[in-house]
Amino acid sequence: MAKIPLTWNGVDAQGNPLRWATPGLVWGGFVPQPNPTRMPHLRVHLGFTTGTDHGVEEIAGSVSQQLYGNASFPLPPVTKVALDGALDLFTKAIAAQSQGGTAATADKHNKRDFLIALLRQLAGYVQSRHGDDLAVLLSSGFDAVSTNRAPSALTAPKIRDILNGNSGQLIVRVQPMKNIRIFKVRYAAIGAGGVPGPQQDGGLHNDSRSMVINGLTPGTMYAVQVQAIAGGRNESDWSDAMSHMSM
Repeated sequence: MAKIPLTWNGVDAQGNPLRWATPGLVWGGFVPQPNPTRMPHLRVHLGFTTGTDHGVEEIAGSVSQQLYGNASFPLPPVTKVALDGALDLFTKAIAAQSQGGTAATADKHNKRDFLIALLRQLAGYVQSRHGDDLAVLLSSGFDAVSTNRAPSALTAPKIRDILNGNSGQLIVRVQPMKNIRIFKVRYAAIGAGGVPGPQQDGGLHNDSRSMVINGLTPGTMYAVQVQAIAGGRNESDWSDAMSHMSM
């Protein structure tokens, strides 16, 4: 922001009255300027560059349909003809790879790299013109980088099986979950008529392949559930119950 020279005429250059005690005012200097508030800055999502081949095809098709003729983006640096041509060659190279050898795979990689290079040019152009307006950015066919800092919802664990250990002991195993290191177990004895009793705490565990529940009554059927914990209060729903008899 350009500095505004200070002159003595009872008001500053913006028409505000001058006071001897005005904070930050230096006589013979410049009118103090407020610090601009930094606004959130939207960014075009470039995840497609390391995504699947199908993902690259999808984003290229979306940009082809939405960017050209869009009043917010009047002069794209890559023509629609060039983008569509590169997309067509890439799609054909994907099909040829399934029936070709090393050469066909290398050709597909080359076609993919070329298409991604065109998309990067277009993404940079959209980045320079969206004006921090999410609707305008999305109208280009590109996605925006999410600014949501809230923890994502966790998927409930899936129990693979329950094994018998020592007498009065069950070993619960769940399918591994990415970035999950803690699991919580609960269980209930199943009484007459298949009605489960009160829930009991089965403890916290850090091994998805071996969560041991001790102190059970041999010959009793138990319904077991597992919950994933990712830290803080980010907990999944409880898994579907699986029943097993303690021996």
